[in-house]
Amino acid sequence: MRYSVQTIILMLLAVMLPSCFGSNRSAKDYLSEAETAYKEGNYQLAKLKIDSIKILFPKSFDEINSGFSLMQEVRMAENKRNIQFCDSMLSENYKQLNEMLTMFDFIRDDRYQEFGEYYPKIYPHNASLNRNGLRSGVSEKGLLFIESILSGTTIKHNQIRAISIDNTFAETGVVTSDGLNYRFNTLDKSYEIVRYSGNDENGLAQFIYTNRDKPITVNFIGNRTITTTLPNDAKQGISQSFELSNLLLSIEQLKLEKEKSEVLIRYLESKKK
Repeated sequence: MRYSVQTIILMLLAVMLPSCFGSNRSAKDYLSEAETAYKEGNYQLAKLKIDSIKILFPKSFDEINSGFSLMQEVRMAENKRNIQFCDSMLSENYKQLNEMLTMFDFIRDDRYQEFGEYYPKIYPHNASLNRNGLRSGVSEKGLLFIESILSGTTIKHNQIRAISIDNTFAETGVVTSDGLNYRFNTLDKSYEIVRYSGNDENGLAQFIYTNRDKPITVNFIGNRTITTTLPNDAKQGISQSFELSNLLLSIEQLKLEKEKSEVLIRYLESKKK
């Protein structure tokens, strides 16, 4: 079992205090205090008191066994409370999500995609090929991605840098894989589309979100560098994608925490049988 630094300090104090002030307190006192803390919903204190019994009174087997049984009840109650918290937060997050999704188009090709992607309406996905710049999207599971689009010029770019008016900047990693990168020609124009996600995205969306009310220029970095100004609708679209990604990832994390608590409760209930 792992303990926080604060818990370890408290346990050390529990060991030291009896030697400083006498050994008047008994294992039963600690057990009684643990039961009181449990009833009051102070589960961290209850666990600390129970652990202290084993440390301070290693031969008080009755109290140690009672503490073990109480610890199971504490863990059960703690995880039930965690589920209630997760349910409450999920309810609020889903309300926000329903409102936020009105600003996005959902696209999924049943032939190739198991999960779809959300694209901000303010910067239409289909119209984005008509101008050099950045577009963004978010997967159903919350993974944010940015795509750089360069048309009419071939430089084989694989990295972008966003620069604010105060000369602060953020840049993606260098993308080397070809899975979601496209270079193609039509009758009258060439196109380069590169996707940055995960570690390759490297905080670029957050930088644009932070500086969304300031002028931002974008460098397309390849065989040479081409620079363009990021329009307001692109900045707003990326900002909306950033917020949606954070919300979806929060929902996924809450669902995971709830599932972990449910699994532990089932385990604790099985031990009672």
